Amino acid sequence: MPRPIQARFDLGAFAHNLEVVRKAAPGVRAWAVVKANAYGHGLLRAAGAMRAADGFALLDLHEAARLREAGFAHPILLLQGVFEARDLDTVDALHLTPVMHHSAQIDMLQRATLRRPLDVYLKCNSGMNRLGFGTDAVPGAHARLKGMPQVKSVTLMTHFADADGPLGVADQMARFAPLGAQLEAPASMANSAAILRHAETHGDWVRPGIALYGASPFPDQSAAQLGLRPVMTLTSQIIALQTLKPGEGVGYGFKYRAMAETRIGIVACGYADGYPRHAPAGNAAGAPIMVDGMLTRTVGRVAMDMLYVDLTAVPQARLGSKVVLWGGDLPADDVAAAAGTVSYELFCALASRVPAIEI
Repeated sequence: MPRPIQARFDLGAFAHNLEVVRKAAPGVRAWAVVKANAYGHGLLRAAGAMRAADGFALLDLHEAARLREAGFAHPILLLQGVFEARDLDTVDALHLTPVMHHSAQIDMLQRATLRRPLDVYLKCNSGMNRLGFGTDAVPGAHARLKGMPQVKSVTLMTHFADADGPLGVADQMARFAPLGAQLEAPASMANSAAILRHAETHGDWVRPGIALYGASPFPDQSAAQLGLRPVMTLTSQIIALQTLKPGEGVGYGFKYRAMAETRIGIVACGYADGYPRHAPAGNAAGAPIMVDGMLTRTVGRVAMDMLYVDLTAVPQARLGSKVVLWGGDLPADDVAAAAGTVSYELFCALASRVPAIEI
C-alpha cells in the first residue's frame, strides 16, 4: 500500500475562479499566471483547465516550451524577460512576449535577428522598487522600442506593492497612469488583489495569480467570501495513536507537553511533503487541521515525514482516519496564517513525492 498522503486538484475550480476574475474585470483580457509550476499545482494541469484564459504568464523558457509542446497557442508572457541574448532565439521560435525591465534587455533585442517582430511589455517601476524603468525613463525606453524593427507592439506594465493592504494603489497609480495617457499605450497593472478591489487598475490586461488557485489575496477577506473555490486539497491519514500522560511531550525537542492526559494522532505528512516546518509547535497554539471532518490543531514540531494532532476534539478518531492538511473546508490561508506565511508558499512547497489526483 502506498503512503496515504495525496494532493487532490479540482479542475473545475480553476475554470470557476477564472470566471470570478472575469466578472470582476469585465471586458478585460487576462493573463493566467502559471509561474512556479502553476504555484505548485502543475503547469500543464492548470493551463489545460484554464484554456479560456487569454494568455499565460510565467518566468522560465523551459515552462514556455512545455506549453508550446503541449499544443497551447495562447500568448505567453515572460514576466522577467530574457536573461541573456541567446534567450531571444527561443523567444522568437516560440513566439513569446518578453518583458523589458532594464536597458540591457533592450540592447539585446536591438542586436537580435528575428524571424518576425515581437509584442513586448515595458515594465515601469512605479514605486515597488524591484524591476522596471523609473517613470522618468519610461518615455525614452518606449520610444526606443517603438522605433525597432524587432518590435511589433509595446504594452506598459507595472506591479503593485500593497494592493492587498492599507496603502492600496493610489500612489503608484498617480505615477503610472499619466504614462499610459502620454504614450497612448495599452497597460497591464492588476494582480489578483487589484482585480478584486481596485477597478481603476484593470487596464487592458489583468494578471490574476493566487485567486485562480482559490486562495485569497487579502488578510481581511476569505476566499469563500470572494466566491473562490480551492483547487488543491492536501489529505493524509492517522498512521499511529499515542496517549500522553501529563508532562509528556511529543516530537523533536518536546516543544509540546501535555497538560492533562491527551490523545495524539500521528499523521503521514511532514516538511518533506511541503508542510511548513515553522508551523507553531508549542502549547499555546497550533495550526488548524481537520480529522474526520472535525477541526483540531497540530501539536509539536513538524518532522520530515510526520506531524502530530491533538485528538481531544475528535474522540472517534482511529487508525486510518482521514486528515485534511488544507483545502476543502480548511482554507490554506488559515493554515498559512497560523504558520506565519502565505498560501502561495504552501502551494509552491508541495513536494513532487506527494501523489496527485485530479477530480
